[in-house]
Amino acid sequence: MTVTWTIIATNEDKTMEGMTPVVRPTFRDLGVAAEIVDALEEDGIAEAFAIQERTLPLALVGKDLIGQARTGMGKTLGFGIPLLDRLFDDAAVSELDGSVRGLVVVPTRELGIQVAGDLAAASRHVTAAGRPFTVTTIYGGVPFEKQIAALDGGTDLVVGTPGRLLDLSRQGHLDLSHVEVLVLDEADEMLDQGFLDDVKKIMAQTAEERQTMLFSATMPGPIVALTREFMNRPVLIRADLDDARATHVTTRQTVFQSHKLDRMSVLARILQTPGRGRTIVFAKTKRQAAIIAGDLAELGFDVGAVHGDMRQKDRENSLNAFREGRVSVMVATDVAARGIDVDDVTHVINYQVPEDDKTYVHRIGRTGRAGRSGVAVTLVGWDEVTRWRAIDETLDLGRNNPPQWFSGSPEFLAEFDLPDDVRDRVGPPRKVQGSASATAPAKRKPRQ
Repeated sequence: MTVTWTIIATNEDKTMEGMTPVVRPTFRDLGVAAEIVDALEEDGIAEAFAIQERTLPLALVGKDLIGQARTGMGKTLGFGIPLLDRLFDDAAVSELDGSVRGLVVVPTRELGIQVAGDLAAASRHVTAAGRPFTVTTIYGGVPFEKQIAALDGGTDLVVGTPGRLLDLSRQGHLDLSHVEVLVLDEADEMLDQGFLDDVKKIMAQTAEERQTMLFSATMPGPIVALTREFMNRPVLIRADLDDARATHVTTRQTVFQSHKLDRMSVLARILQTPGRGRTIVFAKTKRQAAIIAGDLAELGFDVGAVHGDMRQKDRENSLNAFREGRVSVMVATDVAARGIDVDDVTHVINYQVPEDDKTYVHRIGRTGRAGRSGVAVTLVGWDEVTRWRAIDETLDLGRNNPPQWFSGSPEFLAEFDLPDDVRDRVGPPRKVQGSASATAPAKRKPRQ
């Protein structure tokens, strides 16, 4: 296919003191089908974010498009609404008859569950040939039987991860030849996880005459090559084109050096910051996520964990507890955190320095979303200063010489508005929301 990029820039909605608030169009204004709009409005969603305002007029008429946007800017509905609208209400798309007409490919099962949930909610008033519109989620780590039964019974839209999609296709349970609207979500993450060849095999099985929408925070060379091979004159929509590396303007970033022997005390005290709400603590490894969660639970915090060593059922239970507010702290690894889609996260804490600038931006993009304020804290080990400086230089953050603070330092207490007599423990020991591996006692006793 031919690729000719037309670039449309859009800035993330910002409201600053003394400026007139941004007036955003509603989804009704943008011509979305009434059944979908009604469902969105019932969930309190009426106005489009900036990237949705730009993508919908193009996507609703079947244009191929590339959305380049950070986490938390509304991209799920940016592709989800036109996807549903076209499958349901566009004469150019074949009638819904139980064949798979729409496909969303995602890098992780957690993200797949979240995206499928959003699309199912938005399509709950949509009917197909007199029956409810169906969304099926396909991902690995669980038995095949339920997914096969859902496909054999007929489904209109599939959301899935590359490996399991190909497995079911090879087994003859998933026919992708009728897919007329295809979405690749977080394409750069699929590249990083080595799924690009699988994605190409999936795309090659879909209908030749189709609409393709690709969303990615970055556009590395292999993703650009993918668009050239499989997309037809896509329109590139960039959010915050003036600084593609920019982090959320509503997020306050705090960075300081923290000794590893004092770090749990530092974390426990940050979690006592006045006004703190839902918080994500990022850990580098699965084992470390389990230990951090166990230490915090021992200190009395309501905490969940999500990482790759947990059973799928336990991961989903933990994520649901966080979404529903039954726990306010979630300790997560980067891959597992892809399924955390909560707009009102107030704090993100990097327990160590992220691997690179891209990971840093993805992580802190979990807070300061949808125009809300947020706080991002990065704890820098004394052996991590060089890596932090590389991130700082790339993103031009102006924090290349982070101060050294301890859990009792006056500067630390002042930064987080903590009293001088603050302690680590906040209550009796609790259990971690998650698997047995996540709830195992820590190997060291947390400081009191």
